[in-house]
Amino acid sequence: MGLVLSVGVALALDAAGAPAADSGAKADYTGGRAALVMRGRTELPGYSGDFDHFAVDLPGNRLFLAAEDHGTLEVFDLHSGKHLKTISGFETPHSIFPIVSKHQLLVTDGSETVKLLDDATLKPVGSIALHPGADSIAYDQASGHLYVVTGGKDVKLKESWIEEVDPQTGTKLGEIHIDADHVEAMALEQHGPHLFVNVTDKNELDVIDKTRRAIVAHWPIKAAEQNALVQLDEATHRLFVVTRKPGRMLVLNSDTGAQLADFSAPGRVDGEVFDLENHRVYAPGGEGYIGVYRELDADHTVPLAHVPSAPGAKTAILVPELMRLYVAVSPGDGKSGGAILWFDVLPAS
Repeated sequence: MGLVLSVGVALALDAAGAPAADSGAKADYTGGRAALVMRGRTELPGYSGDFDHFAVDLPGNRLFLAAEDHGTLEVFDLHSGKHLKTISGFETPHSIFPIVSKHQLLVTDGSETVKLLDDATLKPVGSIALHPGADSIAYDQASGHLYVVTGGKDVKLKESWIEEVDPQTGTKLGEIHIDADHVEAMALEQHGPHLFVNVTDKNELDVIDKTRRAIVAHWPIKAAEQNALVQLDEATHRLFVVTRKPGRMLVLNSDTGAQLADFSAPGRVDGEVFDLENHRVYAPGGEGYIGVYRELDADHTVPLAHVPSAPGAKTAILVPELMRLYVAVSPGDGKSGGAILWFDVLPAS
């Protein structure tokens, strides 16, 4: 059972995070206004390896976390952060998707099926067969369809797929083949035809036409290697791509792929978040800080802060309804245990 610690530390903006080369961005740091206030930490002793993605059940006041190297789904009280229970029975859990109308949870766990759980009992109620290696997901609100990355080197395959699933019927609708063994995060237009995916081993961002299920462009990422994370501001046509070698935050035009800005970013980011309300991007890094960036307008993004977190704190989820950011602290190869942190998100001025 986790230990909940309550804290209340205001973390002010720090211009020291600005990169030496600030291509296409103003040097404006909003006058030192705080962006995040840390409110608590729940310890998870005895854990090793990495955590992966979160999901939220607002009506049920629950926070879910995939403990990928522990093979479990961890459940927390959303408001207090208290650790409620551990659900086992997974291979390597990665992503979690609540199917609200069916009162189910969909969990990808690197196997040849995605698992379906009853959202009340958290017991298995079914599965959907896909290629092995199910990992990252992206949801299309317009169609109600879910896109799942499968294949790749983790399951000893030299190719990958993005598979389209109807979570309401539990059926696979189609797939897009990708000639690569390392595919990472996706970003998806909710009002347009495109899905953007990081093809990490080729250092490119591929553009997929959802209707045709076809790759229509390959955009090279030249500023750094291991492009892994991506978020989209569909209104301004801007993509925010985080790389790992070295850690960089790249701003791209989502219509053309042109790079517009390049900033330093934390290393080992594994869960980039876009805050639509405040036009911020949060990039939690394994070194122990969250990189915060502000989109002033379509042509100007600025780095705002290095917000202290904890070593291994590299995945996150934003709950806009609570104005709260949750961050998972992965213990890595050690056995000292993990944790979750939560921060209040303060509105931009």
